[in-house]
Amino acid sequence: MGLMIRDPRSGRTGGRRSAPARGAVRVTPPAPRSWPRLSMPSWQGAGQRLQQWLWPLLLVILGMGLYELYHRLQPLAQHPISTINVEGDLQYIDRDSVQQIIAPYMDESLVTIDLEQLRADLLGMPWVAGATVTRIWPDRLVINLDEHLPIARWGDSALLNNAGRAFSPERIDRFQGLPLLNGPERAKRRVMQTYQQFNRLLRPYGHEVARLEMRDRGSWFLTTRSGIEMLLGRDDVVEKMQRFLAIDKLMLADRRELIARVDLRYSNGMAVAWREPATVEMGSNE
Repeated sequence: MGLMIRDPRSGRTGGRRSAPARGAVRVTPPAPRSWPRLSMPSWQGAGQRLQQWLWPLLLVILGMGLYELYHRLQPLAQHPISTINVEGDLQYIDRDSVQQIIAPYMDESLVTIDLEQLRADLLGMPWVAGATVTRIWPDRLVINLDEHLPIARWGDSALLNNAGRAFSPERIDRFQGLPLLNGPERAKRRVMQTYQQFNRLLRPYGHEVARLEMRDRGSWFLTTRSGIEMLLGRDDVVEKMQRFLAIDKLMLADRRELIARVDLRYSNGMAVAWREPATVEMGSNE
């Protein structure tokens, strides 16, 4: 019997078709699916166009701002400084000398003045330990000066401040009442620190340092204001001073004016040389 197949696309009835071979399967691939094309939202396109002309606009605005700033500052660059204020607790700095340092800068403007050079000129003055220079718009300058605080003499031609820094004022003769310190040039700070330690130890007991010397080999020599000379050696000088003070409090306080020299170089004692010919040794060596 034949098989009639109707073709739905043509509406016609086809002729007889033979049956396909046993086991054969005919597969018709599906037609490719066409995806809808996505279009960029209109607001994103507008954002890109905005960026294209926004940066040139910002550059134009910046240029106009700089141009306006230049024209506003130009008169200040030509306007001389009207006032220079010098501040600080000044006891030794000569104000006339400060005026001489400042005078060449008076014709400068606040914009063109070289603040670093002015500060360097001020620091070159003997008594100036620190200086700051500040612009105050539109035409004022403020200078703040810090003085050296003299604590002791260093040799015959310099003074030491409380940080152990040496400086050389013109008239050092008026500071003869300050303690005299000596030592290698490289040891200024150490000598000052040791002097301060000794003063803190001695003052509660009625002693003061009049002279302190550190010699080349590191040995220390001290003289009190009452004239007592102390030989401290090189090591453990603070402990040796504490030993002297303990013995001084117990045995020597009533006879200090008779003491000429104290030798503290012993490991566990000390020797006292009196102003009289006799010498008394005191220690724990028994």
